[in-house]
Amino acid sequence: MSVDTLTPGTYDNRTAFADELIALAENDDRIVAVCNDSVGSSNLVGFRDRFPDRLINVGIAEQNLVGVGAGLANRGLIPFVCAAGPFLTGRSLEQVKADVAYSAHKVILCGMSPGMAYGELGPTHHSVEDLSWLRALPDLDIVVPADREQTRRAVRGAVETPRPTYIRVGRHKVPDTTVESTPWERGRMQVLRDGGDVTLIGTGTLVSRALQAADALADEGIRARVLNASWIAPFDEDAVARAAAETGGIVVAEEANIAGGLGAAVASVVAQLPTNRVRVRLLGLREFAPTGSTDFLLEHFGLTAAGYVRAAREVLGRA
Repeated sequence: MSVDTLTPGTYDNRTAFADELIALAENDDRIVAVCNDSVGSSNLVGFRDRFPDRLINVGIAEQNLVGVGAGLANRGLIPFVCAAGPFLTGRSLEQVKADVAYSAHKVILCGMSPGMAYGELGPTHHSVEDLSWLRALPDLDIVVPADREQTRRAVRGAVETPRPTYIRVGRHKVPDTTVESTPWERGRMQVLRDGGDVTLIGTGTLVSRALQAADALADEGIRARVLNASWIAPFDEDAVARAAAETGGIVVAEEANIAGGLGAAVASVVAQLPTNRVRVRLLGLREFAPTGSTDFLLEHFGLTAAGYVRAAREVLGRA
């Protein structure tokens, strides 16, 4: 992709994940993949065909999945532990806590198809609590790439860092919102658009919708700052504090439950500011989602450009 232009269209970030993983593994034989009978859904078919001796399939046993990954890391390998987001984090939370985060093992946990990407399979397959319970674990980096370029950077960065990492690898197709020249720094939000009236914060699938909302608000004479919260942990408290000081309201949207996720992190920062008069609106889930397509569910919960616009008007008192 050009460093100067965005490629039109929408893309499945699992493809960028798989391509980058294979490219890195070509030059680093420490890289291995571990999955839970999810070679296809984790998009590991190409990796398996290229490196058949470096893919470990433990079957549908997620606690073992994470434990095996920790063991491999303990022996100096770099394991990419891949499974659908709700099962990787929900079924094996104790192993993520004890074997990975507490033990400081360099395990790269890849939550595939997170959020409501498995829409028609219902709440059992929705991964909307992962940000909440993983944020409670110290010493675990949490990354939610917004597009293909950030997915590639997240994979590369996880290999280069000594810390354990959780990466949300999106399945729902999204447009490119960043390019190679877009800043990427651990624990920092990216300012994708500047503005002084209101701040729109998004992560993952919601970033492109925040940019669309900023365009719509501009037509109303409202200048919106758009922040991409690609790092949930460590969290960029400074960017939030600046938004609270420099704009008239903050709207946060996430494809997740708002109890403990990105919105809770933003609200916590704002609540502790010594002088705080900014209004904050959180968009996300507060209940189990119904069954339906991903687009239907995002619309159902107001996780759209129009939802951002409505909330921005509300925090600015223009509803």
